[in-house]
Amino acid sequence: MEKELNQKTIKEIETQLLTQKKQILHDLSELSRKDNHEADNLSAKFPEYGDKPDENAQEITDYSTTLATEKVLEKSLEDINKTLERITKGTYGTCKYCGKLIAEKRLLARPTASSCITCKTELQENE
Repeated sequence: MEKELNQKTIKEIETQLLTQKKQILHDLSELSRKDNHEADNLSAKFPEYGDKPDENAQEITDYSTTLATEKVLEKSLEDINKTLERITKGTYGTCKYCGKLIAEKRLLARPTASSCITCKTELQENE
């Protein structure tokens, strides 16, 4: 039986998540520009190196990399926001599938985890 996280540990995790969130928002602002036509109001910046074929190829390569990085950062930000919401609601550390406590070791390793290891394993096996 897992023990519930103490408030000091939860506060440390929350502080860590807020720091990560700030860094992700900074990184996204460096990679993206405002775009009201996108759901998240951000669109990856397209680099402009010149008109030569090798410059155009590099632009496409760099844009593809930026786009992939932007998606990873957006997903991380979404996970952090959901976790901060669970902390605020007082449901942090409880598996969203079975309702049991998530192991402290798991939460310290992956603070945004929303499921216990048993449920996560079952979900991955069924994919």
